[in-house]
This record gives sequence, structure tokens and C-alpha cells, in this order.
Amino acid sequence: MIELVGDSSRGDEWALVRLRVDGDRIVEADAPGLARDLEGLTLLEAAAVPGETLAADALANAIGPVVREAADPRRIAVAMSGGVDSAVALLHAGPDAVGVTLRLWLDPEGPSAERACCSPDAVIAAREACHALGRPHVTLDLRQEFRRAIVEPFVRGYARGETPNPCIACNGSFRFAELLAFAARVGASRLATGHYARIVTHRGRLLLARAADRDKDQSYMLGRLDPSFLGRIWFPLGEQTKAVTRAEAEAAGLAAAGLAESQEACFLAGGDYRSFLERRGLNGEGPILDEQGRELGRHSGVWRFTPGQRRGLGVSSAAPLYALRIDAATSTLVVGPRESLATTSISARGRLFVDVERVEAKLRYRSPGVAAQVVAEECGFRLELERPAFAVAAGQAAVLYDNDAIVGSGLITTAADT
Repeated sequence: MIELVGDSSRGDEWALVRLRVDGDRIVEADAPGLARDLEGLTLLEAAAVPGETLAADALANAIGPVVREAADPRRIAVAMSGGVDSAVALLHAGPDAVGVTLRLWLDPEGPSAERACCSPDAVIAAREACHALGRPHVTLDLRQEFRRAIVEPFVRGYARGETPNPCIACNGSFRFAELLAFAARVGASRLATGHYARIVTHRGRLLLARAADRDKDQSYMLGRLDPSFLGRIWFPLGEQTKAVTRAEAEAAGLAAAGLAESQEACFLAGGDYRSFLERRGLNGEGPILDEQGRELGRHSGVWRFTPGQRRGLGVSSAAPLYALRIDAATSTLVVGPRESLATTSISARGRLFVDVERVEAKLRYRSPGVAAQVVAEECGFRLELERPAFAVAAGQAAVLYDNDAIVGSGLITTAADT
């Protein structure tokens, strides 16, 4: 016999749930505000019971850390964000699906925390989408784990003069690791998400690949995902367009059908990353130099800049100037003409998933791919680009494609000028 307790509060309102569980069944429940009595239900069955917002929150907080079920090949865990894509993924997963939402750390000083994909409001929207279809929903509170694994390395990366992409680290490692562990715990045969990406067999193994809808393709953001996980993952939207997804949501009467696209603000909660870093103690002015070493001005922190940046440099010139290089050790920013940003040789820390010699390398989320020769190295790989790339930044991801399949991924460490 175990006792589970969960609570939730907003403003002056508060709710408390107490459960006594014997074996796999709830034998006693003090849970006011829910739509039905929980006695006799398993924890997963209880997770499908709707109720008042705070009561449902309290129940989720009680159940989340301990819910466990025997394996069932029909059961699919679905990562729920509160948006239309994950709601339609839940539809595709069928009647035995169970929704799961990660509650992650948000900057309390961010201006629009309610729009972030991991906010309390997103958790509520995800839960309501599940309950509207009669599916259980579980919330995992990973705020502190997320802060240690994603937020703190983000700050350290900027302090080193890099331009880190926290969404790559979150989607490619932290988020899927936690979701797959949950899927195993509740006996789900696989994990489904609303990402626009595909899984294909390429060069003899399962690999992540671009989505059919190139305008919505999210494979780059998932590029660090270990291919060994792919046998347990399903992207039900990977073969369809966003228009089809919205039409499915509308036909099913889902509340998420008319929601706007999420802003992907993540832990910044809609705030500016420079203000966030400043509040985390990053500071230190230094010189702005041209390529000949002449001082053109001063800056208030090299972490305010990224290679290729033109606006906000704080210096004037007859010809346009761009941020070229950042030396965090000396707090120096080097600026110069755009042609000095050209790069043809790049090193990355990561791995090749298959043996390959020529790839299409994507070096930033919104940049076009560039053909490259790739050479495996002890801790990653080196790229020799067939044409120059511009504004390549340490800390960003280099995702390597062979046709549409991702055949390697790493974090850029160095980029050499032509």
C-alpha cells in the first residue's frame, strides 16, 4: 500500500489530491473537483479522468512520478505540446494512446511565458486535448533537470564565445531521452510526436529524414537524435502537409485546430537572449577591432554578437561591417567585410551514423545546405565545403544529409577562412 499526494495552486486558489494505492489499483481517493470517483481505477485510467483545472493538475502531480503499466503492444505514448500537431498525432495513435507533456523550466522574467511550448498553459491545453478524446494524460515535472541539462550549458556556451542552439540539444537528446523512458515505464510499444520528420531505411539502417512538407521540415532540429532510438519512435505527420494536419484537427473538432504556430520561445519565454544572459552574470566590455587590429570602438559583452551579425555593432564605416570572430578569453570582437566571413573548412564534435564521403551540410536552421566532402575524425568529423559558407558559428549544429536522410550530426567547433 502506498499513498500519493499532489497539489496545485494559482493565485489564491489551491487543490489537493490524496490517493491510496494497493497493487495497481486506487483503493481510496480524496480528490474533489474531478468528474468521477477514482476508486478501483489504475493510475493510468485515473489519468484519463477530467476535472477542474487545479484538481486535474493536482492529480497529475500525484500520478506523474510513479505511474507504471505492463507492456501493451497497442499502447503508444504521444508527446503533447498543447498545439495542433501533437493533438493530431494523438488522433493517429488510436484509442490506446497515452499523452505525456514535459513541464520545463521557464525564465520567470520572460514577457510571454504562457506561449512557450512547456508552460503551465501548454500543459493544460495538452491535457484537455487528451481528455476530450478520452485518453489519459500524464505530466512530467522536469524543470530542474532541464535547467541543468539545457539552460546552464546555454549560458556557458555564450560565455565561451559560441552561439549555442538549445533547441538542438533539447530535441536531439534531453527531450527524447525522457519521453522514451516514460514510454517504457507505461508499457508503450513506441513514442509518437507531432514533429514533421520521417524515419527511413538508408544505407542499411534506420535514419532520420526530411519531412514530405519541406516548408515544415524539422529534421535539422532533431539531427542529434541517436539512430538507435528510431525503432521506438513514430512521426505520424512526417508524410503529410500542415494543411492536411489542420484539416484533420478541424474534422475531429479539436480545440487546437485554430491555434497559431508556437513561437518556440522555450525557456526564454519570449524574452531576448541578451537580457537573459546579462541577468545570469555575463558581462565585460572589450575592444572592437578590424582585421588589422585597429580599435574601432568598444562593446559591452562579446556574447551579444554572433558571426555574420551586421546590426548593433556600434561602429560606423564607409562599407558594411559584420561580426567576424569572437575571442571570449580577451573579450575581443573582430569585424570586417562580408567576404571575410567565407568558410570552406569546418570541424565538428559529433558522429557519422553511416560511412559516407560526400554530404549536404546544413550549418544553421535557416541556411541552405552546401555540398561537402566529409572526413571522420576521432571525436567527430571535418567538412571541406565545395563552395564557401558564410556566418558559420561555433556551437551551432552541422547536420549532414545524404539525399533526405541524416547521416551525421555534430556541434561546430572551428571554421577556417578561405
